[in-house]
Amino acid sequence: MMPPTRKKILRTAAGEVWEDPTLEAWPENDHRIFVGDLAGDATDEVLTAAFQKFDSFQMARVVKDKRTRKCRGFGFVSFASAEDMVKAMKEMNGKYVGNRPVKLRKSNWNERTLTRDKRKEVRIFKKLISKK
Repeated sequence: MMPPTRKKILRTAAGEVWEDPTLEAWPENDHRIFVGDLAGDATDEVLTAAFQKFDSFQMARVVKDKRTRKCRGFGFVSFASAEDMVKAMKEMNGKYVGNRPVKLRKSNWNERTLTRDKRKEVRIFKKLISKK
């Protein structure tokens, strides 16, 4: 039996395109919040503890510096329902997570994920750039 093929997730920003394996762990079609102003010692567990009280909470992840392994000051929280995402944003914005009040906003992660239409746009864009 062959192992399941993993879905390639391509991202784009600032004219660059790359494969992003970190997105494989996230649920598909989730509703995600960007959590800003986290302390340097924030962890996935601290973020999870703050948001798991919402019924459709799925996962939380702190973004870490690759070299120091410390929190880069932000993270993401995923919900199955849009209603819980909105409720969490209303209730938790400005609340302390760890030792700092956090700033929340809706994540735009899916706007950077390449769909078939966006891939076509990138190919056209690259052709135009290479002609200059």
